[in-house]
Amino acid sequence: MPDTSPSSATASPAASSPDQLASGGLCAIHQPNLFPRLTTLAKLFAADTWIVLDDVRFNRRDYQHRTRLGALTDPDRTRWLSIPTHLPKGCQTAIRDALIADPASARRRTEAMIRQEYRTSHHWAVLQQALEPVWAAFDTGRTAAVAEISTRVLLDLLGWNGRVQTASGLPARPERSQRLADLTAAVGADTYLCGTGGMTYLDPAPFTTRGVAVAPFLPPAAGIWASARRVTSLWALAHLGPDGIAARLQTLTGSPDSLEAAA
Repeated sequence: MPDTSPSSATASPAASSPDQLASGGLCAIHQPNLFPRLTTLAKLFAADTWIVLDDVRFNRRDYQHRTRLGALTDPDRTRWLSIPTHLPKGCQTAIRDALIADPASARRRTEAMIRQEYRTSHHWAVLQQALEPVWAAFDTGRTAAVAEISTRVLLDLLGWNGRVQTASGLPARPERSQRLADLTAAVGADTYLCGTGGMTYLDPAPFTTRGVAVAPFLPPAAGIWASARRVTSLWALAHLGPDGIAARLQTLTGSPDSLEAAA
């Protein structure tokens, strides 16, 4: 089964998946987020497979086309970075079909805002190089492609060795919990990694039927994690560097018991 690749020009190590999917492991299912928050990135990092939920409706109030930049010296001082997005089918437009209103202008503005916030970081040279595929993704004209690549390059930077699949290319029933269970089973994973928000609505029955376990992902709340649910993970990477963040994320990987203990 081929992986998703929004643009061959933006391919990355995390974008490569073997044709033969391995059985077992943790699966995270998440919409493409623009430069995701650290809590989101940490959940994906803890998983063996990320299924990109690209076929649900685009939500302007979500993080599919925007992120909150935290100032390097004070993450509580924030501003929004958004990609102007056109929805061809109005509120019924799927994430994968959302279009960037002016790709060239959006690219320049996005690049300039990130440079302005983080160029004084000791780790800026590494970040700047890693982000090059993101700028190239603007040429696709699709918001989801930019958002997905912005996540992939950060996972690559942290040394993630998982695989990426696209929900729209996998068989699944429509009901929410059934769909998540079906998608997890479709990629051969035996455990669904669920965030705290998802645990509030998740019906465990479809997972039990498919022989899929559900593991809660509970990141810490102190230190760099105090702002992890609000600002882009770019802040943490600029603040501590890829090695520093990777070391912290490694403590959150492993069994469901270790994930709970990390909270």
